[in-house]
Amino acid sequence: MVATTQQPARKQRRSTRWLNAIERLGNRLPDPFMLFVALAMIVLIASVIFAALGASVVLPATGEAQPIQSLVSSDGVRFILESMLTNFTGFAPLGLVLSMMLGIGLAEKIGLLDVLIRRTVMSAPRQLVTYTVAFTGIMMNVASDASLILLPPLAAMVYHGLGRHPVAGLALGFASAGAGFTANLLIVGTDALLSGISTEAARLVDPTMVVTPVDNWYFNCLSVVVLTVVAAQISERITEPRLGTYQGDVEKVESDEPANAGRGLRNAGIAALLYLGGLATLVFWPDSPLKNDDGGLIPSPFLSGIIPIILLFFIVVSVAYGVTTGKIKTSRDVSERMADAMRDLGGYIVLIFAASQFIAWFGWTHIGSWLAVNGAELLTSINFTGLPVIICYILFTGFMNLLIFSGSAKWALEAPIFVPLFMQLGYHPAFIQMAYRVADSSTNIISPLNPYMVVVLTFIRKYDREAGLGTLISLMLPYTLAFLGLWIVMLVGFYLLDLPFGPGIHALMP
Repeated sequence: MVATTQQPARKQRRSTRWLNAIERLGNRLPDPFMLFVALAMIVLIASVIFAALGASVVLPATGEAQPIQSLVSSDGVRFILESMLTNFTGFAPLGLVLSMMLGIGLAEKIGLLDVLIRRTVMSAPRQLVTYTVAFTGIMMNVASDASLILLPPLAAMVYHGLGRHPVAGLALGFASAGAGFTANLLIVGTDALLSGISTEAARLVDPTMVVTPVDNWYFNCLSVVVLTVVAAQISERITEPRLGTYQGDVEKVESDEPANAGRGLRNAGIAALLYLGGLATLVFWPDSPLKNDDGGLIPSPFLSGIIPIILLFFIVVSVAYGVTTGKIKTSRDVSERMADAMRDLGGYIVLIFAASQFIAWFGWTHIGSWLAVNGAELLTSINFTGLPVIICYILFTGFMNLLIFSGSAKWALEAPIFVPLFMQLGYHPAFIQMAYRVADSSTNIISPLNPYMVVVLTFIRKYDREAGLGTLISLMLPYTLAFLGLWIVMLVGFYLLDLPFGPGIHALMP
């Protein structure tokens, strides 16, 4: 368990005892590497059984029948052997994590982050830091999945520097970035992606129907405010009291502030401004290559290339600081510090090898599609009307998120079924899309198929070597339950008060 102060059992709240029990139970699971191996074996066995029974699924969007494919077959064996390396090297989160940690790790190893935190955050009010981390995590989904690996370790460093439990900061960063993924004050790529799928599904009923990226904007803006407050309160009232005082000993690399650190920060700031200024000029330049063909930014090469843009930003400011302070004297120093950062990710790379095979096998067999479509048909057979069916749909999608992590893939499966169904009942497709988003987003952080859980667990083990999946799940559950519950209340409130979810968009169609 995470290092904490000892508290008398009689003083522990019921919720704390419940979360501790979940942590103990979860930590009895095998090591994450072996857990993914076991899950892969379960998929293999299930694929044989399903295929022997002749199971298949008809995709709602295309009408194409997909049989369940057995991994113990000629095609299955060839797939396992021929795709093993590409499953690993082509696993999207792997490249994202390694690339981001090259930049963040360089900034950490030369002492830039440590000095920056002590100079700018140590004096910040306690509550301001908590709310700032929560708000930043929710808003950072503009950078897509990068927020899930960028914020948690930085939030842990902030908390540790302030004398607070670093795991509490890490948990808050991951929860706000993951469970608050659908909320934002801006219109981001997720809005465009989901609305496009919703439009195609809605046109099965009404060929003129269009769901735009701004159709959920009002609801999302309010969600940012509500979730920021709720996440901060959970962190301060549940997570931190449960964790207690941090008693671990984390090795700090080059934590002594050099004499010319101030000048180094100044030069790093100048480099940051020059970089951002150049980037802004390139983005808004007429016919910029970072814009889409229509001259917009959603979607655009700028958003799809946000990871290398952030990586280069960290490298630029780190080199400026390192050269000024003498931490970087030759180009070799840059590569050596990056290599040091990569050594810290050795355990993560090993885990990803097993996780990538399991996820690839699960997709190839079509078991995930079979579960989603048949589960959806079962739900529709209940024949509910009004708010009960919407709430049941939210709970159903939250459960399906434990089996299919990709939000766009899951919506592509669900939208052709549920959007036409609910449109027949008089609901606007953008309202159904919003119901889907709150369910998908709030359960992201407890989905066993979430590849970033492995990343966060690696970060937690920096502060507690004994932490396991049970530790992470027990930390995330309060956020998931609170976010999901409050989002359902908000959705019901918008419905009953007939408030617009976006410009001119209400729950019921005119």
